[in-house]
Amino acid sequence: MTKPSGSKRRRWLWLLAGVGVVGLAFLLDNRVAAALVEPRNSPWHEVAWWCSKIGEGWVVGAAGIFFALLFLLLNRPRLAAHIFFIALTSELTGLAATILRTLTGRTRPSNHDVPPGFYGIWHDGHFILGQAKFSAFPSGHAGSAVGLAAAAWLVHRGWGSVAAVYALAVMWSRIALECHHLSDVLASAVLAIPLAIFFKHVLLTSVEFQFGNLHRAWKRK
Repeated sequence: MTKPSGSKRRRWLWLLAGVGVVGLAFLLDNRVAAALVEPRNSPWHEVAWWCSKIGEGWVVGAAGIFFALLFLLLNRPRLAAHIFFIALTSELTGLAATILRTLTGRTRPSNHDVPPGFYGIWHDGHFILGQAKFSAFPSGHAGSAVGLAAAAWLVHRGWGSVAAVYALAVMWSRIALECHHLSDVLASAVLAIPLAIFFKHVLLTSVEFQFGNLHRAWKRK
């Protein structure tokens, strides 16, 4: 009998640890919400709003394209490729979380129309697929932010440390604004980190190669 490889063991350990962390978070959702939710007239509510806005996928995508093109024009194709890879990974991990949350149908903390819970794609005789108030688990914002931080860490430890602060701010904001539960944002982290590692293996070299080609083509003009 062959023993499982080290990578397989790590994947299983990550899965078990992730399930455990998210399971514990379910028990703490209400307590964390009571501590972190900010009333609308609080200045911290506005801070949370801005943190949430910079965590939106279009912001990350636009910034990634802009800076990747900027450094490409500044003759830094490898740096441009790394920026583009980080932004692309963020978009993909956010997309994965968004697809999952449309399928789980978990109520948002601010949704008081129905009892809290997971409703899937059908409730009360109607499809609820894609309805915002049934799209809490996992968080798309957090998936995007954690994916960005994980990809940045894999490329450059310094970038990753700064991006981790950004990711934590986005995760906090989603709870503070009553858009998500603690378990929603932690589930996104559990999803996004291994996806970022996977995308590094399958995408980074290709992105570096393509940006090298773009740089050489531009230099020949």
